[in-house]
Amino acid sequence: MNDKILDLGKGPIVPLLLRMSGPSIAAMLIMAFFNLIEAFWLARLSSKAMAALTICFPILLVFGGIGVGTGIGAGSYAARMFGAEEFLKARQTAGQVFFLSAALGVLLAGVILAAPAPILKLFGATDEILPLSRLYLVTVMPGVPFLFLIMMINNLLRAEGRPNASMLSVFFIAAVSAILEPLLIFGLGPFPRLEIQGAALATVISQISGALLSFYYLQQKSSKYRLKWKHLRPNLPIIYSIYSTGFPSIVINLVVSLGMLLHNSILAGYSDLAVATLGIIFRTNGLIMMMLYGFGQGLMPLVGFSEGASLYSRLLETVKVAVRISVGIAVLSCLAVEVFAHSIATFFSPDPQLQALTETALRINFLMLLTAAPSLMWINMFIGLGRGITAMLLLVARDTLVLFPLLFGLPHLFGITGVWMTQPLANALAFLFILFWTKRQYRVFESRMVD
Repeated sequence: MNDKILDLGKGPIVPLLLRMSGPSIAAMLIMAFFNLIEAFWLARLSSKAMAALTICFPILLVFGGIGVGTGIGAGSYAARMFGAEEFLKARQTAGQVFFLSAALGVLLAGVILAAPAPILKLFGATDEILPLSRLYLVTVMPGVPFLFLIMMINNLLRAEGRPNASMLSVFFIAAVSAILEPLLIFGLGPFPRLEIQGAALATVISQISGALLSFYYLQQKSSKYRLKWKHLRPNLPIIYSIYSTGFPSIVINLVVSLGMLLHNSILAGYSDLAVATLGIIFRTNGLIMMMLYGFGQGLMPLVGFSEGASLYSRLLETVKVAVRISVGIAVLSCLAVEVFAHSIATFFSPDPQLQALTETALRINFLMLLTAAPSLMWINMFIGLGRGITAMLLLVARDTLVLFPLLFGLPHLFGITGVWMTQPLANALAFLFILFWTKRQYRVFESRMVD
């Protein structure tokens, strides 16, 4: 593997941005593809299994949000410390992720295992799909601390300019899970037929394996972190710095999870097929959104390093390039879905009703990408600058002030089609105030360039 550490402050911007984001995009795509395949197997197993997985999704999104938020905070702080040449603080940051992943993982898994059924009912599980949802959720809980560790370490690897190591960790996780899932779901060969529990068990095994590989990369001699036992001691000032940037990302994901809860609750009023459709839509859309998230993750350390090194002209140009590329990805994706929506729907299920619901929802939902793509790049710019509160307020405002009211209102006017319309409309309106705030930040950069 070519794991040469990149110099984030020198060289042409476009090649560096692509080299930093390319592995993240590849890693995000492979995980999104794995999620899509998981949905495929469970939809083939039964629409109820797909609906059960969809009910669990916002709970897992909360966990993912905590892991990603902590990782983003750690990565952003470490990148800024490397840019300012404060290497000891960067190394101490790497040590904190082990304490945080263990403590948070055990705590949150314990909460779920204490009362899985009431929590699932809160998230929209009906009596018919509650047993399947409970079985999946309880089985997947032991992997949560390892999931956190993977997310945090991968952000640290990107922050030191080693995106390839981060990418290969994710590839490994996806490969292990993709191999095990059909074997454990359907009982192929010597494996038992565990159905939805098999999907959860494959996920746990892949997370443990991925955490071990991520740790291996972090403690290599080529790493800038040079991790030592003394760096693992809890350091409250650094933990505070991690969450001053990362906590807003956690809040953002909690709000997104609340949006999923509302989607599930509203769609459950139509049918379990409608809930299953939501699961298919989120995983299909996730292929592109994960690509954009990966691009944003590649952008963040470049922004953090340039800000730490006072390279404001380079910082501004980097963000503008990222926005242009992301918009191009969004346009091509929307065109592809308009052409292939029917084929995508039939890929997941032979059920004509589920196919019809999925095709309509795909065509409407994918329109959100046109405004979500540039907005996401700007949000990652704020996070890279250590301004997580700004990023949080912008995204929370999108959901609480725009998306949630639309979710309550549009279904009354347009039925189930109104549910699919909410995301594109909410993102279009949010784009306007995110653009306004970004222009203000651009002017700050320009004034510093003059100074």
